[in-house]
Amino acid sequence: MQRLIAFTLLFLTLLAWHQHGFAEELASGEQPDIVIREDDDKTFYEYRVNGVLKEIKVVPNTGTEYYLVPADGDGWIREETSTLLVPKWVLLEW
Repeated sequence: MQRLIAFTLLFLTLLAWHQHGFAEELASGEQPDIVIREDDDKTFYEYRVNGVLKEIKVVPNTGTEYYLVPADGDGWIREETSTLLVPKWVLLEW
């Protein structure tokens, strides 16, 4: 019984610590803003950090998703995996 209580307290402490760090990240402005646009056959997720467009996730109705990232000059390059580290976990779902 004492192990269960100790484990529960440890879990709640770690969860509170993690949530505090996540709230600080949101307040610092480092989190990307995501704008979702829908086209006839594709959905675009535009990731902006501090107002600068960093990458575009393209999800077609058929086929696999891909990312468009800025090239060194003008234009965009297609990549199959994201270079931007965006939190993609689900905390609660019902």
